[in-house]
Amino acid sequence: MSDELWRQLLGLRRGIADAAPPQGAAGELYGPIAGAAGQFVLAQVGQSLDGRVATPSGDARDISGADGLAHLHRCRALVDAVIVGENTVSCDNPRLSVRLVDGPDPVRVVIDCHARLSGSESLFHDGGAQVIVFQSAEARRNLLPNAEVIRLAPTGNGLGPGEMLAALSGLGLCRVLVEGGARTIARFIDAGAIDRLHVAVSPIIIGSGPSGISLPPVERLSGALRPDARIYSLGSDILFDCLLRPAGR
Repeated sequence: MSDELWRQLLGLRRGIADAAPPQGAAGELYGPIAGAAGQFVLAQVGQSLDGRVATPSGDARDISGADGLAHLHRCRALVDAVIVGENTVSCDNPRLSVRLVDGPDPVRVVIDCHARLSGSESLFHDGGAQVIVFQSAEARRNLLPNAEVIRLAPTGNGLGPGEMLAALSGLGLCRVLVEGGARTIARFIDAGAIDRLHVAVSPIIIGSGPSGISLPPVERLSGALRPDARIYSLGSDILFDCLLRPAGR
């Protein structure tokens, strides 16, 4: 990724009239995100060779290599909003900002269905990009400083991905990155709400711990998802770019 290619992609993201996706691998991988018209939802997983995203104790740092992290930050810079679950905020204390590449920070969105966050988490006090929190309309009300709280009617399995995406689209946040954790990503995939899935595999073997994607079981492999995928070498990591939903819904 050269500086010139990245400038072209940022221009495409901003809707500059004469901006076009760069040619080659960079255009194939990042062009659909930067140039998406209307709602576009990307999910990103960084995992080990054996499909783990953390140790059993919850240590998730340094799974992705340097190039895998740069890829994640490029994805953040090309979307309007990034979504994580409240457990990711509680355990990992993420900033969800763009630090490794040039570009704008996305709006940070947290799914906190049962209003478990206390408001003391650094996300609410770091002076970074806007924070939006989705809560159930049935949850207790709690004060979350420097955040916009959107309360939605719960479904049988928490808050519906479609309803949350519709609320974000109503705010002009159409390009969305679902970043974690595994249960959050699985719920969006299971709801058919993901356009593309990026799985970055790093050459590390953890042996045990939570998996990157945890979907409902299938009885036979014929019932498993087999998306069309392109494979890219990021340098330190290998990326699978999986098409879960054809363009032009």
